Amino acid sequence: MTTADRGSLAVLHVFRAPVGGLFRHVVDLVRAQAAAGHRIGIVADATTGGERAEAALAALGPSLALGITRVPMSRHLGPSDVAAVRRVARALRDTGADVVHGHGAKGGAYARLTGGGALRAYTPHGGTLHFAPRSPLGLVYLNLERVLLPRTDLILFESAYARDVFQARVGTPAAPVRVVHNGVTAPEFASVAPDLDASDLVFVGELRRLKGVDVLIEAMDTLAAAGRPVSATIVGSGPDGAAFKALAQARGIAAGFPGALPARQGFARGRLLIVPSRAESLPYIVLEAAAAGVPLLATAVGGIPEIFGPQSPLLLPAGDAARLADAIRAALADPAGGRAAAEALRERVRAQFNAETMSSAVLAAYRAAIDLRKGSQIPPA
Repeated sequence: MTTADRGSLAVLHVFRAPVGGLFRHVVDLVRAQAAAGHRIGIVADATTGGERAEAALAALGPSLALGITRVPMSRHLGPSDVAAVRRVARALRDTGADVVHGHGAKGGAYARLTGGGALRAYTPHGGTLHFAPRSPLGLVYLNLERVLLPRTDLILFESAYARDVFQARVGTPAAPVRVVHNGVTAPEFASVAPDLDASDLVFVGELRRLKGVDVLIEAMDTLAAAGRPVSATIVGSGPDGAAFKALAQARGIAAGFPGALPARQGFARGRLLIVPSRAESLPYIVLEAAAAGVPLLATAVGGIPEIFGPQSPLLLPAGDAARLADAIRAALADPAGGRAAAEALRERVRAQFNAETMSSAVLAAYRAAIDLRKGSQIPPA
């Protein structure tokens, strides 16, 4: 008799890097699933994350009845993948997990390449969907996704956008598909006020081109040329951080780069949050800012319109520095309007994007997929 037959589940979460929104998602699931009486474990990369990841994993320790396994995992395909798959398979055997839930492209591949009778669940978190379909890497990884589809028992998407892109680029899975939006926790609905010395604008996120920091800098340059200079704080770290600093210096832009900070500390560094992304799935940074009542401008990419709902007409086109400059000018001229819009968005997020709902929906999806494997039927998504 398995733990699933006794009412509780043994769940092993597999992912590569313990950083960013994917890690945040796993942390929230682990805590909620453990609090609900399930036995949870983690398999993650041993080479990324640094001190912040070590501290976060240590804090999770008491919730992890199945323990933590750290194994080297390369970002792209490489010889280390063979050893990593074996380690995941060993963890499955040792823990007797009922569910192996892979997160991201690499974690999803490892979870589905293992043997055993565990339910193989997969959440892409964007992952391979960010690659251009006709690019060399896109061709490789999207074809791998197609190969792995028959080994998938359940796919959980954090946005309808991600589901639709996956089905268009990879195919329609035979396995059950569920959209379960990311959610934020109750303490995150406490308001964040700007610091006394806050800059006009703030960006919080990974410093890479996909996030559009260069577009923000160009928009600030446009404003300065029009006689309306603004200041910004660029919070985060990443592979393009040096290039963004060089661009800001070349444009003579007043931008500070304090490095990575917890999101709420980062929000306080500016009066208006800018999310100029070129691509997203369902970004936690938008949910966290909305929960905190932070005025923000964002682009209409990925699942962001799903968060904004009726306020989606306020979203901006990606990559358009001129439109962003106009929106910044208008928002700074009407701070009361920005606060009212932020409050309306907070109430929408409170009702529809909370962590409790997310965790319950994921557990329900596991149960339904397990029942389907046993021969029972589940209603369509």
